[in-house]
Amino acid sequence: MKTFALPGTDIVAPNVVLGLMRIADKSDDEIRALVRTARDAGIDFVDHADIYGGELHRCERRFAQAMALSSSERDAITIQTKCGIVPAQGTFDFSYEHIVESVNGSLEALATDHLDILLLHRPDALVEPEEVARAFDELERAGKVRSFGVSNHTPGQIELLRKFVRQPIVANQLQLSITHASIVAQGVAANMAGEDQSIQRDGGIVDYCRLHDITIQAWSPFQATFFDGVFLGNDDYPELNAVIDRLAAQYDVPPIAIATAWITRHPANMQVVLGTTTPERVAGAAQGSDLPLTRQEWYELFRAAGHLLP
Repeated sequence: MKTFALPGTDIVAPNVVLGLMRIADKSDDEIRALVRTARDAGIDFVDHADIYGGELHRCERRFAQAMALSSSERDAITIQTKCGIVPAQGTFDFSYEHIVESVNGSLEALATDHLDILLLHRPDALVEPEEVARAFDELERAGKVRSFGVSNHTPGQIELLRKFVRQPIVANQLQLSITHASIVAQGVAANMAGEDQSIQRDGGIVDYCRLHDITIQAWSPFQATFFDGVFLGNDDYPELNAVIDRLAAQYDVPPIAIATAWITRHPANMQVVLGTTTPERVAGAAQGSDLPLTRQEWYELFRAAGHLLP
């Protein structure tokens, strides 16, 4: 498993993360098997959110109940969670009160006294960055949160926060897969008038994050587009799967490792956030952590996914 020093923190992080948004109805044994498989593969970083599981803090609570971590076991794992979405109200909320309340709920559910990383989940159109800064300062001062980041944020939204928040923004969790890759593909087609791929919709977020030492965490790394099924083995992507299968055979890894490697090959030191609850798929994806795709292979996958290469 490839690891790197996560900028802005004292965390040595793997470039593959275990996402736990789907464990609400899993048994304790199933959760333990999933986490054990991840740990055996070198994945000691887990991703949660307060809303995962259909009710507030359900997946966080199930993780804590199943794992019953000792203090030393807790310290060996990086725990990240997110806040800011309020499904019951149909709102987003970055107010001081909501952030602090959510973190306290997560700490209780996770049976821990601190979070390693807290992300703001989806941009709040009504954000008052002074309120975010006040919440971050209080949570850091109390030792409840060690590092802070965001999810699904544009450069401008991050800059607004950075004007008031004194802690570094260490991560931005963004949807990215070979087929859902506009944040990467746009730059390739820059200055090509008339081509949809050339339209900048995200403010150049990949370059922005690299310039500011913000680690991109790729969520839904195997989704075809936006929550409509995976591209692996999907008949709608015959050319892409043919290339993936050929490279998988060449490197003697499962296809999911090639899909992972397409992201980890990027020099931005991105992290791949896995959403699967199947241990075998976690182990297979982990094999893509440091798989050395060549530049030619990376671009072949890019083209086979339907992206324009001028």
